[in-house]
Amino acid sequence: MPIFNEEKQKERLSDFKKQEQEHLARRLAEKSGLSYVDLSLVSLKTSAVGIIPEKKAREAHLVVFDKINKKIKVGVLSPEYEKAKEVLKELEEEGYIVEVYVVSEESLRISWNIYSDLKFTKKKNIGSFQISPEAVERFKKQLKTTDDVNVLLEELTSKKSFSDTSTILEALLAGAFGLRSSDIHFEPTENELRLRYRIDGSLIDISTLPLNIYKQILARIKLLSKLKLNIDTKAQDGRFSIDTGKVDIEIRTSVIPGGNGESVVLRILDPENISISLEEMGMRKEMYSVFIEEISRPNGMILTTGPTGSGKTTTLYASLKKIYTPQKKILTIENPIEYHLEGIVQTQTDHARGYGFSDGLRSALRQDPDIIMVGEIRDEETAEIAVNAALTGHIVFSTLHTNNAAGTFPRLIDLGINEKTLGSAVNLSMAQRLVRRLCENCKNKRKINEKEKSLIETVLNSIENKKTVEKVQKEYVWDNVGCEKCHQTGYKGRIGVFEGIKMDSAIEEMVTRNPSEREIKRAAIPQGIMTMQQDGILKVLEGITSYKEVSRIVSLQGID
Repeated sequence: MPIFNEEKQKERLSDFKKQEQEHLARRLAEKSGLSYVDLSLVSLKTSAVGIIPEKKAREAHLVVFDKINKKIKVGVLSPEYEKAKEVLKELEEEGYIVEVYVVSEESLRISWNIYSDLKFTKKKNIGSFQISPEAVERFKKQLKTTDDVNVLLEELTSKKSFSDTSTILEALLAGAFGLRSSDIHFEPTENELRLRYRIDGSLIDISTLPLNIYKQILARIKLLSKLKLNIDTKAQDGRFSIDTGKVDIEIRTSVIPGGNGESVVLRILDPENISISLEEMGMRKEMYSVFIEEISRPNGMILTTGPTGSGKTTTLYASLKKIYTPQKKILTIENPIEYHLEGIVQTQTDHARGYGFSDGLRSALRQDPDIIMVGEIRDEETAEIAVNAALTGHIVFSTLHTNNAAGTFPRLIDLGINEKTLGSAVNLSMAQRLVRRLCENCKNKRKINEKEKSLIETVLNSIENKKTVEKVQKEYVWDNVGCEKCHQTGYKGRIGVFEGIKMDSAIEEMVTRNPSEREIKRAAIPQGIMTMQQDGILKVLEGITSYKEVSRIVSLQGID
């Protein structure tokens, strides 16, 4: 016997009532010779809603939902309602050009909710819905630890008559900037809001806030990001930027619906966070020499692989800055453009308008570039155009979804690239990950245990350059402890672990046979470039990172 679900039944009844209301509103619009609109599908402009006071709008059963200069759009429940006629006449007398639409009761209910958001988001003395860069900088100097952020938030949200949403958001952002956080996570639970920062790749709990305050913060974030305030059942993406006086920091907003309300993630794109040079990224001497040699060639492909958050974009941007000169034209096709680079032409794909990576790459070749960066090669067409560009006098930088450097070649073959052309097209395949650096203030030195010793010896024995192995100590490793300077994590900052395979005669001959990753790895051993496992273990023995951290990021099992 089927189980009766009361909640689903209520949802069905609610949907049915809404459909019936919209049907009646549409019929009334046709009868009155007016247009009809469902406001649940429209982005309501707060500047328009605020033209009429809430009390008057409710009494007249109407709402102003759009405004361009003096042209406004007004939704009315009934065009014949006397109070509605009076308000429409007043608007015309004030110089507005009024376009009237018939709307349903549900549309008005949703629209009137904006008034509560307006109360929370109006701010005096500066423009509506802004964030003060001066306040952000002031907070940034004040907030040095996660505890500082928590204490300040508790202070700001403990006021009996809370009203200043901007100050809280300014503090949240300033704390994230000061702690070099890459993301801010707003996660509503049943009783409160959980606030977390992602620092050095790991999420750290910062504070909890009351849900009623989160509603106000959410409204402000949506306004800043130009998202629909009245939509809470669909995912939305937006963006805004903050001028700190030194640089513009761009914020990417992602909002998704959830069981306890909408969850928000703010991605922070701070130009200062990618100002790192290639020399500072952590490449070992052998890898760095090969990389510089290959990116300095007049043509060919440089491919970087790794999961999201592995630093591929930072590596690509650092590479472009390294080889840029005024005599070279560099053009990028990205999705999205994460950071703006001086002297480089950057374009962004837009799949909704039919402008993907392949279209962008095809257009880029008509711009007479010397160097092209393609954000990602994900289909046969893009791969084919990129390979042809590399074969015809261009340096092409791009990324692929593979687990390691050796996987690049089978992946390109899977995408339809002729194996015989790979030897001439690809200069270098590189893979990378980011590991957290141990905090120099609190890291703890200890003897290597037996389990670690066995695996470390296996990795060291697989290194081709024995002089490198002889130089490193093999008795100790360092563990993370945690202190105030590293937010009790034991880590501060991140560094890359890398591996690469350059195209030589052995690899060129191997790829014509449609080889496996294992076969390519073995063919690349004489090149003497370390694998990510080898690079990671050496960084452990050098006290840069911990054994546990390398094990978390790089697979240490199945070492050949």
